[in-house]
Amino acid sequence: MTIDNVLDSEVLAQSGEDAQDEGNTLSAGGAPIERNNPLGHKVTLLSSVMLNLGRMLGAGIYSVPGVILNSVGSVGLLFVFWLLAPLFAFGGLMVYSEYASMFPKRSGAEVVYLEQAYPRPKFLVPIMFAVTSVLLSFSATNSIIFAQYALTIFDVPITPERQTIVALAVCAAGMALVALSTKWSLRAVNILTGLKVLSLVFLVFTGALVLGGFTHISDPYANFRSPFSGSTTNPNSLATALVKTNFAFAGWNNAFNVIGEVHTRDPVRTVRKASLLSLLLVACLFFFVNVAYVAAVPKDEIKNSGQLIAALFFQRVYGESFAGKTLPIMVALSCFGNLAVGQTRALREIARQGLLPYPRFFASTKPFGTPLGPVCLKYFLTVFVMVALPARDAFNFLLDLASYPNLVFHVATAIGLWLLRKRRALAGLAPSKYRARHIYVYLYLLSSIFLLIMPWIPPEPGHGDVSFCYCVVGLGVLAMCGVYYWLWIIVLPWLGGYTVVEEVERLEDGALTARLTRKYHPSAADTDNGERQPLIAST
Repeated sequence: MTIDNVLDSEVLAQSGEDAQDEGNTLSAGGAPIERNNPLGHKVTLLSSVMLNLGRMLGAGIYSVPGVILNSVGSVGLLFVFWLLAPLFAFGGLMVYSEYASMFPKRSGAEVVYLEQAYPRPKFLVPIMFAVTSVLLSFSATNSIIFAQYALTIFDVPITPERQTIVALAVCAAGMALVALSTKWSLRAVNILTGLKVLSLVFLVFTGALVLGGFTHISDPYANFRSPFSGSTTNPNSLATALVKTNFAFAGWNNAFNVIGEVHTRDPVRTVRKASLLSLLLVACLFFFVNVAYVAAVPKDEIKNSGQLIAALFFQRVYGESFAGKTLPIMVALSCFGNLAVGQTRALREIARQGLLPYPRFFASTKPFGTPLGPVCLKYFLTVFVMVALPARDAFNFLLDLASYPNLVFHVATAIGLWLLRKRRALAGLAPSKYRARHIYVYLYLLSSIFLLIMPWIPPEPGHGDVSFCYCVVGLGVLAMCGVYYWLWIIVLPWLGGYTVVEEVERLEDGALTARLTRKYHPSAADTDNGERQPLIAST
C-alpha cells in the first residue's frame, strides 16, 4: 500500500485517458479517479431503470397523498401537484445528464458535481455537502411506513415502541443485504421493484373498476365535482405539498450515483435513458393511483388518513376480504424494497474526498466487494434518529428535515452548471453533447428556490403537518458545517502553522482515496522533522 502525491502519475494518466475518450474533461481536484472500479461494473440499463424505480416506488405514493390533500385543500390542486413534480424532476434530470457527461467515471452524482463546480474556497462546499449528507443519510422514512403498515396488516395497535422496533428490524435486514453482496442486492432490487410495479398497476386497475361502477362504491365521481373547491393559496401549504410530491419522486437520479459501475459503452447515455424511462412510467402510475384514491375514498377521510391512505383505499374497496389484507402486504414490501444501493455510493465518494474520519475504512470495498463502511454509517444514523425522535411526528419531520438542506445544494448544483460551462469554455473544451437547455436549468433552479422561501410563511390553521420548524433545523445544520469548516481549515492551520494538503492513497483492494494532511511551514517543520501528519484519523 503506497501513498503518493495528489498529482500521482497514474492518476494523471487516467485523467488523460478520460480526456481522450470524452474530449471533454476538466477537473478541479477532489477524489481521485479510479481506473478500475473496485466495486466492479455490474450495472446495466435494466439495473439502472430498476434502481430508479426502486427508489421512487417507495413509501411516498402510499403515504403522502393524504398529507398533500390536507395541505392544498382541493382534489384539483392535488392532481396539479402530481403533474408539476415530474416536470421539476425532468429539469433536474437534464442538469444531471450534462454533469455526468463531464465526469463519466465518477459515481456519487451530486457529491462530484458540487466538488467540481465550486473548487474555491477549497474544501468549503465539499465539507458542507459531506457533513450534511452524513448527518441526514438515514433511511428512516420507508422503515417507519413499513412498520405502520405491517402492524396494521396484523391488526396490532400502533404504539411508538412497536413502530420503532419493527422499523429498526426491517432497516437492519435491508442494510445487511446491501453490505454483503452488490450482485444479490441488485437482484433483490429487480425482484422487489417488479412487485412494486405490479402492485401499482393492480391499484390503478382497481381504480378503473371503481370508476366503471363495478364495485360497491356508490358514487365514485363525488370527489371530482367542483375539483378546486376548498383550494388554498397559502404559500407555506403549497410548498409543503410540493415537498411531499418531490419526496415521492425522490430517486429519479439514483442511477447517476452508480454511473462508475455501468459497463455499457456509453454510461451517460445508459443512465440518462434509464432515468427518462423510469420517470415517465412513475409519473403515469402516480397520477392514476391518485385518481383511484379520490374515486374510492371520501375527501375528508383522505385528508385525515395520515400515512395510511393506501390501506384505507383497499379496506373501502375490498373490505376485510383476502385482497384487503394481501395488498397492504405488497405496500409494506414496497417500502422494504427501497434498498440504499445508490446512497451508499454517494457516501463512499464523500469518504474518497478525504472528508470523513478513517477514509480507508469508508472507501474500502473489503471484505465483500461492497461499500461496507458507508452501509454501517447509514444504519447507525438511521437507528439514532428513529430512537431519538417522537414516533408520532417522526415521518413528517424526517421527510421535511432531509429535504430542506438538499434544496440549498440543488440551487448550488443548478448555478454550478453555468459556472462549469464558463470554465470549460475558457479551457477550450467543447460543449457537452448532453447540454441542458436553459429552460430546464431554470425549471430546476426556480422550483428549489420556491421550496426554500415559501415554508417561512406561516401555515393556515389545521394545515401544518409537524410541530417542528424543520427550516430552522436544516439551516442550523448548514451553519454548523460553515463553523466546522472555518475552525478546521482556517483557524487551526493558522494557529498550528501548517497548510492542509491532499494526498492520494491506494488501498489493498485497488481503491483510491484522498487523504487530507498537515504540511507544516518551514519554522514549524523544523520542530516536527518536516513530516506530514494526517489531518483527521485515518487508521
